[in-house]
Amino acid sequence: MRQQPHGADFHITCHNSMRVPENVTGGSSGIGKSIAIECFKRGAFITLVAQNENKLLRAKKEIEKHSINDKQVVLCISVDVSKNYGKVQSVIKQAQEKLGPVDMLINCAGISVAAKFEDVDIEFFSRLMEVNYLGSVYPTRAVIHTMKERRMGRIVFVSSQAGQLGLFGYTAYSPSKFALRGLAESLQMEVKPYNIYITVAYPPDTDTPGFQEENKSKPLETKMISETSGLCQPDQVAKMVVKDAVQGNFNSSIGSDGYMLSSLTCGMSPVTTITEGLQQIFTMGLFRTIALFYLGSFDSIVRRCMMQKINKDGLEKND
Repeated sequence: MRQQPHGADFHITCHNSMRVPENVTGGSSGIGKSIAIECFKRGAFITLVAQNENKLLRAKKEIEKHSINDKQVVLCISVDVSKNYGKVQSVIKQAQEKLGPVDMLINCAGISVAAKFEDVDIEFFSRLMEVNYLGSVYPTRAVIHTMKERRMGRIVFVSSQAGQLGLFGYTAYSPSKFALRGLAESLQMEVKPYNIYITVAYPPDTDTPGFQEENKSKPLETKMISETSGLCQPDQVAKMVVKDAVQGNFNSSIGSDGYMLSSLTCGMSPVTTITEGLQQIFTMGLFRTIALFYLGSFDSIVRRCMMQKINKDGLEKND
């Protein structure tokens, strides 16, 4: 069975009229578009960067409906952000020449494949790393020098809860999202002296076109595991991501499950406040206990599905 990657290979650059420019990638649909709208509502000038020009123009029209003054601009540039760093660097330079330097870069470009390991076409493993990882590396590399010169900036990487724990069906997707955390932690240590702060967002399942498309071919085990938590709306995720980015928080999570997972997997991640660190210390044991129950239920789902398949195959053979 051939699986298709789902999602959006897009970027948005936002420049604020109050001189708090923001750069968002992945903004023609889903979470990225909602983040662009949220930034626009705050007075940002936005550059949408994407491969699909038609989606860009549709997103531009929708975003422009939320302007707060007649000076705001939504600029569209078409490019594949995961393929050629030189081109990405060139379009980011164009955006900055037209709208001013980027104060906030939000990397939202991403695609997903949900399938058993042996059912994923082998080329998709490299494709997901290109889009989900290099698609964030290239725009970040394109703005980091200017941010250092100006001694200010915010960079956001939109990962996923599947970038905090490995789940059935995400052997291609999860590693590409895990990689963003390693990049974020390393980069934060480098750029913090320049007053540049990194945020990693870990949204749960979100009601986006990519998610709906993914559900059409998602393994039963993955669907059942996903159903143990709720489905978020893009606007809800966008508000939290932008809020955490503006405040300079390293972690951005949604809901009680997201908070527990971020605390449980904090490891050597930086903290924004002493209070945050103390909360992680004192809740770690409790959250680990809860997590073990979750893992047990996930394993039970996988075993039940396997037994159902074995029984079904046995009945078909007898027929």
